[in-house]
Amino acid sequence: MKINSSLIPGKGIFLALFFSLHIGANAQKTEDISTISEKDLTHILEKNRSFYTQGKVANYIPELGKMDAQSIALSIVGKNGKVLNVGDVGKKFTMQSISKIIALMIAVSEKGEAHVFDKMGYFGTSQPFNSFSNLETSGKPLNPMMNAGAILTTSLISGDGEKPFLKILDMVRYITRNQTLDYNKSVYESERSTGHRNRGMFYLMKNNGLISGNEDQLDNYFKQCSIELTAEDLAKIGYFFANGCVRFDGDSQYKNAEIAQLIESQMLIAGMYEFSGEYARTVGLPSKSGVGGGIAISVPGKMGIGVFSPALDQHGNSLAGYHMILDLVKQYHLSIF
Repeated sequence: MKINSSLIPGKGIFLALFFSLHIGANAQKTEDISTISEKDLTHILEKNRSFYTQGKVANYIPELGKMDAQSIALSIVGKNGKVLNVGDVGKKFTMQSISKIIALMIAVSEKGEAHVFDKMGYFGTSQPFNSFSNLETSGKPLNPMMNAGAILTTSLISGDGEKPFLKILDMVRYITRNQTLDYNKSVYESERSTGHRNRGMFYLMKNNGLISGNEDQLDNYFKQCSIELTAEDLAKIGYFFANGCVRFDGDSQYKNAEIAQLIESQMLIAGMYEFSGEYARTVGLPSKSGVGGGIAISVPGKMGIGVFSPALDQHGNSLAGYHMILDLVKQYHLSIF
């Protein structure tokens, strides 16, 4: 999974250097998981539990509208696989947009960063996650974290039929070391039957020459969004990218610092959609949210954090999840800035 560094655009080099400098400069002030207690995590969770009343469960996908808005969980995974869990840690939910970082990792490892980003931008955005953005102007998605860019990213993964989706599922199973993970077929069917806006993006990009396949590629995107997991699984994903694509148990089969820097930089500038700028200011950590109520967070070189609470704010991000992260970052000095 090695990237040809000679193909990395100037922006990619700048972002990689930026992360390296900031991680090094802040290494001394960032706490390790050994200083974090389950008691403190429970306090943070209970303090922010009531934020669900100010949000709304995603109901534009009918199956997601059935989720219990009061569910809440917080998980941290550190070196040597140490795990701290509080709340509804056994509660499963669908990855939704968090799956985009896994698809991006696979597409870049197969095709190279230059090929993937020749078809889309590195840009942040002031637009919602399902915006057509500049598809009708420049013809290319702004970034791989918005739906248009993510649909395109999945279409770039090699293989016929559902093979690209199976690669994503297998990678999620590998990172979490959980072979029982699968996709929720009811959520998939619900997304597929109501995903007309995503279908419109697919065909506009096909019209622009960015996509050459059929709707099997779009179905793979709907399936990847429907993968079910827990807050602990999200924390393991956060840990994976925080530690150069090394798994929480030390398995380094996919170790690749360049891919990790690419993924983390996209998480930082676009992982929370149009809220990403404010989130970078208040939280200061690479994070990726999903409308299923989860957020995966990377503390570079340190740990992974996973939160879950399905009531969302106007941007499509978990409300209680955001406030739990904010308190955790402030209490343990986790920001990279």
